[in-house]
Amino acid sequence: MNLFSDIRSLVIDSLTAMTAEGALPEGLDFANVAVEPPRDAAHGDMATNAAMVLAKPAKMKPRDIAVALAARLDADARITSAEVAGPGFLNLRLAPAVWQGVLGAVLQAGLDFGRAGLGQGKTVNVEYVSANPTGPLHVGHTRGAVFGDALASLLAYAGYEVTREYYINDGGGQVDVLARSVYLRYLEAHGQEVAFADGTYPGDYLVPVGQALKDKVGDAYVGKPEEVWLAEIREFSTDAMMDLIRADLALLGIEMDVFYSEKSLYGTGRIEAALASLESKGLIYQGVLEPPKGKKPDDWEPREQTLFKSTDHGDDVDRAVKKSDGAWTYFAPDICLSL
Repeated sequence: MNLFSDIRSLVIDSLTAMTAEGALPEGLDFANVAVEPPRDAAHGDMATNAAMVLAKPAKMKPRDIAVALAARLDADARITSAEVAGPGFLNLRLAPAVWQGVLGAVLQAGLDFGRAGLGQGKTVNVEYVSANPTGPLHVGHTRGAVFGDALASLLAYAGYEVTREYYINDGGGQVDVLARSVYLRYLEAHGQEVAFADGTYPGDYLVPVGQALKDKVGDAYVGKPEEVWLAEIREFSTDAMMDLIRADLALLGIEMDVFYSEKSLYGTGRIEAALASLESKGLIYQGVLEPPKGKKPDDWEPREQTLFKSTDHGDDVDRAVKKSDGAWTYFAPDICLSL
């Protein structure tokens, strides 16, 4: 039950009848006719702009349309008064029985009151939160989490089949940095003094992760070169951070349906196939980007990269899909998932 929709239908039916009687010209578009709460609740329960939006195309004074429409609406049992205000707004007061009917519908429907069939079973994927798996969630992440979950719930309530997705950015260089940072905490757990270089993550939240790694592998990685332990610690660290993130989401009452790993796309050929498809359309090329805004040319090292012609689609600059070292940018797997 949607009371505003019901009263708008009454207004549209009345305008249609006025057209049939010749009180309004043929061919008027009623799409912009609205029924909304009045700005001042003292003016009534609802208000319609019908006369205002139809006056110009009808070549009539809005007040003349409003007076004629008010007389027709007054004849309906649901309307106790229809009063013309100002240049042609129409304020409506509803009969008590209308509100009583709404209360009855609320009691009968219970938690399903207001549920709509707008989505008609269409599928929607809502991807939200998706914080890099390099540390705990912060306030900005949780704000996005609450907003995204509310949106997903609203879509589900409107009849859509909703999938809540967390996209794990575990394919980029920041996860290598996480692994190196955890390795330092691992050495620390073995009693060594460590120093966190610029670009690493010195947060205390990695202390228990380093200890957990020690508990798992003992001294197997102590003193070993990076190529021995990087891949394993990368996976171990990412899993630990995602456990932490899942716990934070649970505290917010948020449950994701899917945790999708960016890294799972690597080595499958899907990214390469997506870019090849775009290249065949002339959208992928080798080029050099201009310095970012705010960066002086002297501070910018121009280098050739694989670029996507996003400016052909309204973007302000083209976007890199592959770094100069051959690694994919965030944008490359995103393109893959969108095709």
